[in-house]
Amino acid sequence: METYIIILLCIASFFAGFVDAIVGGGGLIQTPIAMILLPNLAVSTIIGSLKIPAFSGTSFAARQYLKKVTVNWKLLSVMAILSFCAAFFGSHVLTLVSNDFMKPLLLIVLTLIAIYTFTKKDFGQSKIKNHTPKRQLLYAVGLSVCIGFYDGFIGPGTGSFLVLGFVAVLGFDFLHASANAKMVNLATNFGSICLFVLKGKIIWAIAIPMSLCNALGGWLGAKVAIRKGNGFIRVFFLIVVIGTLLRFGYDVFFR
Repeated sequence: METYIIILLCIASFFAGFVDAIVGGGGLIQTPIAMILLPNLAVSTIIGSLKIPAFSGTSFAARQYLKKVTVNWKLLSVMAILSFCAAFFGSHVLTLVSNDFMKPLLLIVLTLIAIYTFTKKDFGQSKIKNHTPKRQLLYAVGLSVCIGFYDGFIGPGTGSFLVLGFVAVLGFDFLHASANAKMVNLATNFGSICLFVLKGKIIWAIAIPMSLCNALGGWLGAKVAIRKGNGFIRVFFLIVVIGTLLRFGYDVFFR
């Protein structure tokens, strides 16, 4: 593999890690670039290889958040186990069938999310719901299974969907949602990695250098998010959701 290709992939991975640490959606950066630079590789091989840097960047981002943000470890443990299993199963299904039929539906969902977040100025600015522990656990289980499967089966935008779930369903503010989303995202990435390792789909020669760059981006992005707070994260969330929307729109209408 040409050296310049690895360098370009590493640059993309750094920016992906930075964006992903704040609101998720780093896959929107490094996945399309990897597809362009590695046209002769199978899609499953590219996706599998990119899960390694994604896991690395999320790990460093999560570490930064845990220094400043309190999390519910009991709830997160349940979510992590369920999302790991769901992502493993989703990645297995991906090796069997195409996921293109999901993109028109996601286009509609993302449009509604963007409109709602833009028009509701106080969305995610403070904790808005106080669920009973039982109800919170029930919602967390549903969220973990659905988004875990999504990450394994489709992938791009998972971090953003997790942030949205923590804000809209569980009632967190954006900062706490981002912190908790990182922990769950670690589990979904690891579930997919286990499946792709078993299938022999990972190219370590690109996965390892990209991991280092993604980790640096994740570390920096988390520090920026913690320092800037909820308002900054909300704006960044909108930008990433619109970017995801454009990406799926291109896939649906032009490919």
